[in-house]
Amino acid sequence: MRSLRTTRAAVVAASLVVLAAAAPTASTASAAPAASASAADDAGGGFTIKDPRITESSGLAASRAHPGVYWTHNDQDSPCVFAIDSRTGETVATVTLQGVGRPRDMEAISVGPDGDVYVGDIGDNANGSWDHVWIYRFPEPRKLRDVTVHATQYTVRYADGARNAEAMMVHPKTGRVYIASKNEDGGGLYEGPARLVTGGTNVFRRIGEVPWVTDGAFSPDGKELVLRSYFSARGYVWRDGRLGADRHVSAPLQGQSESVTYTTDGKALMFGTEGDRSEVVRRGVGEDDAKGPDEKSPSGSGEAGSAAPDGDDGGKGFAVPTGALVAVVVAALVLRSRRRRS
Repeated sequence: MRSLRTTRAAVVAASLVVLAAAAPTASTASAAPAASASAADDAGGGFTIKDPRITESSGLAASRAHPGVYWTHNDQDSPCVFAIDSRTGETVATVTLQGVGRPRDMEAISVGPDGDVYVGDIGDNANGSWDHVWIYRFPEPRKLRDVTVHATQYTVRYADGARNAEAMMVHPKTGRVYIASKNEDGGGLYEGPARLVTGGTNVFRRIGEVPWVTDGAFSPDGKELVLRSYFSARGYVWRDGRLGADRHVSAPLQGQSESVTYTTDGKALMFGTEGDRSEVVRRGVGEDDAKGPDEKSPSGSGEAGSAAPDGDDGGKGFAVPTGALVAVVVAALVLRSRRRRS
């Protein structure tokens, strides 16, 4: 997502406030648990994207063909994606897409069960100015090298009207494509047709309510969908193509939280952000999920769970009520959204 410096500063400032608020007070410091060695190890399992061309990493997807490699892209750029070696943080391949025109706002990337890479050119910062968006698809290269490939382009419309979105997920078993829209008051989860077609418009229909979402990913077994926002993440049981019970998922607090993907073995989640030399943080699945304040769902649907009541720190020793944290977060995001629209 392209950002104004002032907007990014507002988000970072809000992050610092939340971090300060999350620090234990003097009266509760003794009750705060010490960081575990395993959590530190998980954080050390991430990497830094070193390519100076990648300044707005807006999507992240684990390669199926090349273990330890992750696909990413800038959000508004020439039609190309980058393969990053997680051991070094270096770009090992640049794939330029041919036959798709110039992208408007690429926000998401996913690898399907067929081994194809799907890129979601689905952003719409004016929240309804474009009556259609696009998905690009190409086979994951067998060899990692700079290459130009012919990509298939699909036209996408939403059954209930145009909207902004940053999360696109391909189910690892069925190959069906889903999009989560983004809105200050919560978004919707949209289901694409069983098979995408090139000869017409692919209509995506709303099947569920979700909170503010910047990216999402299915677990490799297809049994859980994780959706992240700027300050939190939630995991949803996925059953019969629908959202089930949800839980809090431990996510790092990053300057501009944009992406998430599972490792191919399903043991960890990789969380990415934008910026020069942006960091990708690894979190073991299930580790520390019960810790920290939770972001209330802006959708008001109740599906995303609820945080501890205002004034109740849930035994975590937070210096300010959860409600205050939410207010800071929402204020920063509203400011960011309004600046982007202008």
